[in-house]
Amino acid sequence: MRCRTICIPLLAATALIGQASAASAQALDADAAAALRAEVEALRAQVNQLSARLDSLSAPAPTPAPTPVTPASPTPGANAPQNIAWRGAPEWQGTDGWSFKPRGRMQIDLGGVDVPAAANHVALGVATEVRRVQLGADGTMPGGFSYRVEADFADNDVAVLDAYLRYSSGDWQLTLGHQKHFAGLDEMTSDLFTSFTERAAFTQAFGFERRVGLAAEYAHGDILVQAGLFSDDISALTNAANNGWSVDGRIIYAPQIGDTQLHFGLSGHARDFNDGSSLARYRARPFTHVTDVRLVDTGNFAATGEQNWGAEFAAIHGRFHFAAEGAWMQARRPLMRDPQFSGYYVEAGLFLTDDKRNYRRGAFDRVTPRRGVGNGGMGAVELNLRYDMLDLNDAGIIGGRQQSYGATVTWVLTPYIRLLASYARLSIDDSRLPAGLDRDYGADAAALRAQFDF
Repeated sequence: MRCRTICIPLLAATALIGQASAASAQALDADAAAALRAEVEALRAQVNQLSARLDSLSAPAPTPAPTPVTPASPTPGANAPQNIAWRGAPEWQGTDGWSFKPRGRMQIDLGGVDVPAAANHVALGVATEVRRVQLGADGTMPGGFSYRVEADFADNDVAVLDAYLRYSSGDWQLTLGHQKHFAGLDEMTSDLFTSFTERAAFTQAFGFERRVGLAAEYAHGDILVQAGLFSDDISALTNAANNGWSVDGRIIYAPQIGDTQLHFGLSGHARDFNDGSSLARYRARPFTHVTDVRLVDTGNFAATGEQNWGAEFAAIHGRFHFAAEGAWMQARRPLMRDPQFSGYYVEAGLFLTDDKRNYRRGAFDRVTPRRGVGNGGMGAVELNLRYDMLDLNDAGIIGGRQQSYGATVTWVLTPYIRLLASYARLSIDDSRLPAGLDRDYGADAAALRAQFDF
């Protein structure tokens, strides 16, 4: 509006002056006309300057710059970056030290034991068993901590297996909770990776199992030292009168010489039953778990404690592996001679495919076929032979003596799927299940297993 009010009269005056100058140019001489035109041009220039100033004053004001806003601090861990890896199951990993991975396994067995007709038992013969159905999870936490919780749901029952918190720092590792106490090579090897469907007879006869305790491990180079203080397994601790405790330890030397992985180990176990009326009992199944019948069994006898010693050796070279292990268990009996029982096994295995047995931290580990099923191959196939002996006769206790000559074929289709077929010829002396009047006889046992894990 201001530009119209001022500029229009000025422009009109300029036009009138222009017309007047043009009309009077004829009466004026040339000099006067030139002077008049110069004045008019000067006036036009002033009008143009004034118009430019008015236009600048009427232009819109510039938009002010936005005020920067500081974002709110995120809640720690709320939107932490995550990576998802795959190790048989998804593993969630956060950059802040947290991780979580579900885990589980299932093993289904078909097996049976054939004894002389005179020793037949309703629980012998062919049977099918869901050997294990385990579900759980493990992972890590900030500060060097990790955890594992796992339970077994076989037989429509729930049994707690691993349930512990672990702290790792450098070469040291501390574990608190329900865990394996430190026994021999066959016991410390996961049931997912054992050569046969069941471990050596002495491992079950001598009561190797998980227990609640505090354990420490030191691993440096070729040396592994394990030691712990333990009470009893979780189910036994429900009995308030059960207050026994034990000290367990194991030392491993595992050098690699060229292409050969060696393993030398010693273990020890000392347990105080800590109850005046405690009883001890040592027994084992005949090669397979599908039956509850034990052909060798000391029965219950009074004892106040026990000591166990073990020695172990293994070697892996290419497709071949060898393992041997022995253990001795001495029970403390009040006012009587202490019996000492023993067991051992010798095992050799050979892969028929271009694969090998794996080894990690004092135990055999997962076999990964070079060419698994679904990856252009047939998987890994291994043949194993084993001699196993358990002697439960000593100091007047006649528990029997069991020898087995076994063979197994293991087919590892993928790292997480495995099939096993096992057979053993058993020789029993002083059996708890007589064949008529005869306690010395032979038996046959066989087992098939299908398993997978994640």
